[in-house]
Amino acid sequence: MLSNPFLFALMRHLPAPMASSLGGWLSAHVARRNMKLRDARARANLAILRPDLPEAEREAILTRRWVNVGRTMAELANIDRLVNDAHVRVIDAAGYSQVLDGPGPMIALTCHLGNWDLLAAHIKWSTDRPGLGVYEDPEDPRIAAQLKKARSSYMGEAIGGEGAARGVLKHLTQKDRATLYILADERRERQVWFPTFGRPLTPSGNLSIALRLARKVGARILPFYLLRTKGPRFDLHWHAPLDPRNMSDAAIIAALDAYLGAACVAHADQWLALHDMDLTMEGHRPPCDFAADQR
Repeated sequence: MLSNPFLFALMRHLPAPMASSLGGWLSAHVARRNMKLRDARARANLAILRPDLPEAEREAILTRRWVNVGRTMAELANIDRLVNDAHVRVIDAAGYSQVLDGPGPMIALTCHLGNWDLLAAHIKWSTDRPGLGVYEDPEDPRIAAQLKKARSSYMGEAIGGEGAARGVLKHLTQKDRATLYILADERRERQVWFPTFGRPLTPSGNLSIALRLARKVGARILPFYLLRTKGPRFDLHWHAPLDPRNMSDAAIIAALDAYLGAACVAHADQWLALHDMDLTMEGHRPPCDFAADQR
């Protein structure tokens, strides 16, 4: 959808629920057939993460996942119409507002669950904190351009590429109560280094950056994620902020794994990275008893 300007424009002109539904249908019935390798990787990874499930149930999860991917892509054209209380319900809204209204810098950490772009837009809409998002352009320049155009209408300030580290540090240190939005499960070399799923992996990538920045500027880490409930409607889940001033890196990672990692497995039907990694590779296969806690 992002590589097809006509289709993207069509999604913008349709009512948001209709566009979301059409995107889900196209993904499950067209994109899935043309992306057999990704579908196979997702199937193999899900079998490793959820060996407790019957094969038929795992297939149902994979189908729902393709629908969610398509809905999410279609909703990019209509994010501004979805950033409101009618489409996003915050679990414990009063507590969430109290956290956002608190002092000091904050790093909002999440994974590619539900609709992660809507989550970025929602936190910007929910608070007067100066926000900054970290992103990495897709390899396809057409998709990168379309994505940048779509996000410009709702994400506000975002940064990526060379000079990003300096820009992020400047944002967190020079703006009062600044917030940084980071996706921790970025994919590299067909793997994710977070969640760890019990693997003995050292912090890497965006998670490592978040930990170092939190300690350097005294920022609390807010774990949160957005889950689709029905159509273009979502629940925003959040965890009490993790404070590096009284937690070790190991304790923070364990807490993030227990919260975000568990969410990625429990809601694998809404987790994008499932088809972009290969957990069968040496050093990346989780312990065989990993799924025991998910039953």
